[in-house]
Amino acid sequence: QVQLVESGGGLVQAGGSLRLSCVASGRTFSSFIMAWFRQAPGEEREFVARISRLGGSTWYADSVKGRFTVSRDNAKNTVYLQMNSLKPEDTAVYFCAAGSGGPVAQGYDYWGQGTQATVSS
Repeated sequence: QVQLVESGGGLVQAGGSLRLSCVASGRTFSSFIMAWFRQAPGEEREFVARISRLGGSTWYADSVKGRFTVSRDNAKNTVYLQMNSLKPEDTAVYFCAAGSGGPVAQGYDYWGQGTQATVSS
């Protein structure tokens, strides 16, 4: 089992930044590909970014490429999502996930409870 706890969400104006964190406990953190997904009201959960087990490779949704950065610190069992140049359409609940990878939710076995990020115009 793996437990994931996100933090760092909040309210920010358009153009601002937020840094999300996700701390994992349980099984070996470095054995998982870690990802961030988000879900806006009335929308399906969508892939945002993911990072390889040792952090050497990252992938992003086109909608966030160049604005968001995913990173991880395996010594701290933590994955981060730095979100810059935020737009109102980035408003969503952000979830971290651990699993075998890919850009779809089915590739991940463990999920956090989510943290709300709201971007005002």
